[in-house]
Amino acid sequence: MSTTRKRKGSETRKQILEFAEAAVLEKGFGATSIEELITAVGITKSGFFYHFKDKGALAKALLQRYLDREEILFDDIFRRAEELNDDPLHGFLVGLKMLAELLADLPETHPGCLVASVTYQEQLFNQEVIDMNRNGVLSWRKRFRSHLDRISERYPPKTDIDMDAMADMFSALVDGGITLSKAVKDKDVLPRQVMLYRDFVKRVFLG
Repeated sequence: MSTTRKRKGSETRKQILEFAEAAVLEKGFGATSIEELITAVGITKSGFFYHFKDKGALAKALLQRYLDREEILFDDIFRRAEELNDDPLHGFLVGLKMLAELLADLPETHPGCLVASVTYQEQLFNQEVIDMNRNGVLSWRKRFRSHLDRISERYPPKTDIDMDAMADMFSALVDGGITLSKAVKDKDVLPRQVMLYRDFVKRVFLG
């Protein structure tokens, strides 16, 4: 296959995933049809099946793309924050502020969380996708727990607290913030929630 054909095929796959993600976040996976995707991208049904053998394969690719994108985003933000500050607590607080500012710069409310969409509609997905989704959530717990553990080594918590629950609090806050911001049509809800989490972390370790 020529380089041009590979590039074109890669671009088509990317377009399918982009349209599919937008549709799933807007109305759910069950209500998103292959027919609407091939119409949106401008390909044939055989063209769709060239990239994805069935809708289950599309779901897996969608979720993997979403999880990979989130990992890259968090890696970049907290790496830059730690470069600005050697102190684990203050570096984490800077990272949360950077994340809140990024969310505040979105022109509209956050489009939604694909992890939450899969969770709410588990019956529509195969076990592989369900397991991938669970592992994605647990990876958030592991990521934020590692930050909290490093902080607690230097700043013992001022109160007895479950560190796993505190790490999970970020996931709960983000998903809840997205839902609330969409319900009330206020794009600033989510960044405000992130800043509240930042304040909570500060109080746990500094009092």
